[in-house]
Amino acid sequence: MKAGIHPEYRKVVFLDTSSNFKFLTGSTQTSEETIEWEDGNTYPLIRVEISSASHPFYTGKQKADKAGGRVDRFKKKYNLS
Repeated sequence: MKAGIHPEYRKVVFLDTSSNFKFLTGSTQTSEETIEWEDGNTYPLIRVEISSASHPFYTGKQKADKAGGRVDRFKKKYNLS
């Protein structure tokens, strides 16, 4: 690889703010915040809103649209047969 053009790759901790789930992984993201991990080392902390711990696809808590298609929703909205 060409020197000086790639961002620094290091270990960081991602924190899912909606479920308080944390995981350690490699990334090029930077952060001013740090956190002490279970191994006693300090890593940069990246806050995210959604991860596999809170995303509806992974948790199985997806909302199913039971109303059907557009026509059914229109009829229901305007109280048509």
